[in-house]
Amino acid sequence: MKTILVTGGAGFIGSNFVRQSIMDNGCRVINLDKLTYAGNLKSLADVADDVRHVFVKGDIGDRGLVRYLLQNYKPEAVVNFAAESHVDRSIDGPGEFIQTNVVGTFGLLEAVRHYWESLTGVERDAFRFLHVSTDEVYGSLGPEGFFTETTPYAPNSPYSASKAASDHLVRAYRHTYGLPALTTNCSNNYGPYQFPEKLIPLMILNALEGKPLPVYGDGRNVRDWLFVTDHCKAIQAVLDKGKLGATYNVGGNNEKTNLEVVHALCDLLDELSPSAGGNSYRAQITYVADRRGHDYRYAIDSTKLQGELGWSPQETFATGLRKTVQWYLHNGAWCRAVCDGSYRRERLGLQGAEREGQL
Repeated sequence: MKTILVTGGAGFIGSNFVRQSIMDNGCRVINLDKLTYAGNLKSLADVADDVRHVFVKGDIGDRGLVRYLLQNYKPEAVVNFAAESHVDRSIDGPGEFIQTNVVGTFGLLEAVRHYWESLTGVERDAFRFLHVSTDEVYGSLGPEGFFTETTPYAPNSPYSASKAASDHLVRAYRHTYGLPALTTNCSNNYGPYQFPEKLIPLMILNALEGKPLPVYGDGRNVRDWLFVTDHCKAIQAVLDKGKLGATYNVGGNNEKTNLEVVHALCDLLDELSPSAGGNSYRAQITYVADRRGHDYRYAIDSTKLQGELGWSPQETFATGLRKTVQWYLHNGAWCRAVCDGSYRRERLGLQGAEREGQL
């Protein structure tokens, strides 16, 4: 039975990957997560009693703990999801993003490097370190073109800058020490178990509670949407067959403006859970001041991943969004449980006069 150390495995993408690794691939997963506000073991309730899931609460920057887990469980791979990930939060408090995404990744790399260097023969040759990153490191696109693996980095937020720094550290450890590392850069994920600070779950819950649906600016910013299980399958493909030292972009081939996404959500909710008053949820849409430094467009070219490793997204935006809305409609208890009172779906990332007026 293959053993994988997954960091950040109680978060949105991480928990979906842990579940897939255990239930679909038969792996044993050592799950290291600090359990910040966005990490929650309720997202892993269906594998909580599975002997193949070993949860450890801790920080990737704790080298002693990571060294212990590596030596004790001897994983054949480490997959790093651990990160602070919300742009608006990075505007409010960039320090946490630097600490986790940069300093934490450095500590993890150091522990993993020393472990890998202690291995010999087949174990050393088979070991992999996979770093999960974002398309936001590339900056902003105009109306045309796509991010490729050779697009220069140009991060525009504290979050994307911290992820860019971690990507560069992983690259440096590959080229300097020979660490068998790979990196993936993905587009916007959506699907079950996503913390309701992100666009899609935020809009679903606000709509159902009769609250405003805040759209930044004119709603014309464009993102490529990737269903989370498609992303997890891509990560597995890179882990199994990816070329050492390579970067692979993972996209869903689903470019949508933010307003198109909100309209699609409202229409699905009108069908699946009509409002008591009979009005369309679109009536709750409001426009608020744009995010500072809001990137206009992200779009991923995943040709390399599809051509080299045979992966392609299985969900269209329509099928993935329907599955997502249905999941949130049937899992209200999870939504209530993960919102512990510290986050009430208020607007984040405001500064000065913006904060005073809550624009």
